[in-house]
Amino acid sequence: MIDRRDFEDTGRAWIRNAIPPGDLIKLANGFQTKGRAGDRPAFDSPVSEYFLGPNPVSGIAGSLGLDPVPVRLAVFNKTDAFNWSVPWHQDRVIAVSAHHELPDHKAWLPKDGYWHVEPPVSILERMIFVRLHIDAADETNGCLQLALGSYKAGRVPAGEAAAFAESCPIESCPAQSGDLLVVKALTLHRSSSSRSAMQRRAVRVDYADRSALNAPLRWALDVA
Repeated sequence: MIDRRDFEDTGRAWIRNAIPPGDLIKLANGFQTKGRAGDRPAFDSPVSEYFLGPNPVSGIAGSLGLDPVPVRLAVFNKTDAFNWSVPWHQDRVIAVSAHHELPDHKAWLPKDGYWHVEPPVSILERMIFVRLHIDAADETNGCLQLALGSYKAGRVPAGEAAAFAESCPIESCPAQSGDLLVVKALTLHRSSSSRSAMQRRAVRVDYADRSALNAPLRWALDVA
């Protein structure tokens, strides 16, 4: 059960050992990054089918006051061959099904078969991302770090992200296989390169409130 008061204060919540072992095996067996560091799974992949259907993660998102719809899905595998670091940043882009010129929507970009756009903050404030750990993660293999409470600042200019993050409590996020990390979308976060030979697989699912997006825009993953 998520402590809502702590979640609103920090912008993150943990659900340890959240995924049933059988589901975790299914996800691990279906995990593919196609020889890259990360990928957007196809609709018919085991990972997509799991998260676009009934699953315990959607129930957790619903417990946070959302009418949750998964709106973006990505898989990552940090290995010796594909190793990277990411500086402090916010994820401020959403994936939609088609391009429509609208006020306060900018930086349109076609990518991975969808249109991506930076929407108004009012939409991002009604979104979370959930990180499901397939493998254990810690500081040796580049686990996520969060600037706690930073989401409350709204949009932070990229050039100011590092300084602002350093003014917040910083939390490293070690995890075990099957753990879920739930994060408010505007939270500043980063990760370092791995210093381990072990792979670090993770699935990220972005959830929005179903009513957050106004017509004519439609979420890229909206299969209803």
